Amino acid sequence: MKRIVFVCICWLGLGFGTVASAQSAKPMEPRTISSELDRAVAGVEKEFVPAAEAMPEEKFSFAPTSGEFKGVRSFDQQVKHVAAVNYIVAAAILGEKPPVDTGGENGPDSVKTKAQSVQFLKDSFAYAHKAVATISATDAVAEIKSPFGSGTTTRLAMAVIIVGHCFDHYGQVVEYLRMNGIVPPASR
Repeated sequence: MKRIVFVCICWLGLGFGTVASAQSAKPMEPRTISSELDRAVAGVEKEFVPAAEAMPEEKFSFAPTSGEFKGVRSFDQQVKHVAAVNYIVAAAILGEKPPVDTGGENGPDSVKTKAQSVQFLKDSFAYAHKAVATISATDAVAEIKSPFGSGTTTRLAMAVIIVGHCFDHYGQVVEYLRMNGIVPPASR
């Protein structure tokens, strides 16, 4: 009999706990195109920025020079390139000119130090978040002018480019980190 009472008390406790937690749980906000795109941008930002920060200042200009690596961008140039393209693409989504000098796709010559490059990168992600926040179901596939020559594209396609382009270069900066004996933050 004592065992039955104990089991009943446990089940009641579990039931009350479930009701209490359900009442205190915050309802999930409905997902939208912009919220999903923002999550994707945040995901690549969470990988790329720490990788950029992981390279020491004295190795920030590192570029492999042997074999198939001749003539590739340096680590710093990779970071600045990603930031510049983030600005260019986000500006296209917003239908405006980039708010900063992007130096074309290579980043501005005025950005010289690691601290400046990392800040340029962080600011470009903030601008990308601003841009993807404006994309809705009604305008996601409306045609806009392509920032890369003549022709048109869509706001959705540009948001996808931000994520894909960043991850493409993330793979390269990871390789550069490993070539310098640095384990990328995401792999630690």
